[in-house]
Amino acid sequence: MKLARTLQLDISDENVFEKPAPSGEWAISGGFEFSNWTEADLKGKARQAFTNGWYSIESGGRASFVGVCNITEPELEQVRRTLAQTFVDHYGAPSIDAAYPVACAEIDQMRNMCEDFEDNTLLMVSRTLTELGVEETYRSRGPQDASLEAFAVHGSVD
Repeated sequence: MKLARTLQLDISDENVFEKPAPSGEWAISGGFEFSNWTEADLKGKARQAFTNGWYSIESGGRASFVGVCNITEPELEQVRRTLAQTFVDHYGAPSIDAAYPVACAEIDQMRNMCEDFEDNTLLMVSRTLTELGVEETYRSRGPQDASLEAFAVHGSVD
């Protein structure tokens, strides 16, 4: 099974997003956050999050890039529960029982997209606001010589 993790390839996310996501967090499109937005909401850093930001499930931050990688069943279940709890805590879902299937659907959409790509493929999202709502398009960049772990896993040399 595959999903995507946030990547910070440089410091630009720190400058353009109100809440930048650290590298290595599980990510989904996160377009749900903008479902009730209008042109008046698209200002400053909020506009950048809308236009190009992937949603980090762990921190709720945004990232310009995500990388496709494998996810285990226990990790997937934890991500589902985390997102469901976020829907209750921050987006008005009445209960975990009500939020869980919606969280699963959001994650499954991303998983299905990731299954079409090789590990370490970079993905970018682009959103526009239309009369019918939010329209998302996706771009990809195939893996290069460096693996995703070179960007997503951080440790100490000590």
